[in-house]
Amino acid sequence: MTVFYWQRPQADVVVAKGPAANPPVAPGLRIGFTVSRALGGAVQRNRMKRRLREAVRFTRPPAGPDADVVINPKKSLLTVDFTAVVNEVGRAFVVIEEKLAGKTGTVAGTEQKSSGSRKPKA
Repeated sequence: MTVFYWQRPQADVVVAKGPAANPPVAPGLRIGFTVSRALGGAVQRNRMKRRLREAVRFTRPPAGPDADVVINPKKSLLTVDFTAVVNEVGRAFVVIEEKLAGKTGTVAGTEQKSSGSRKPKA
């Protein structure tokens, strides 16, 4: 799987007041999934999303950084053992927290990419 994340600017997290204020954004991680048609039919795609939702439920940090996370699974998610999925999702959350903890003094708004498996550069 590939995991993308983006740290939300602090202005998005603060609750604005007034009649023209945008709806408040909850602090912490917001998690989404992208499962395209290329990964299979509706039954297979829904099964992937269910497995990912359950893995996120098991491993989601209670008070994580203010970030948006998108998980893009591979087709092998259907055949791999569920404990491996939980381990990969948990490892992704740990990497995201470590990277964002070091970026608190840098400019927010840059897109970061974290991948479960890296290909060596040729």
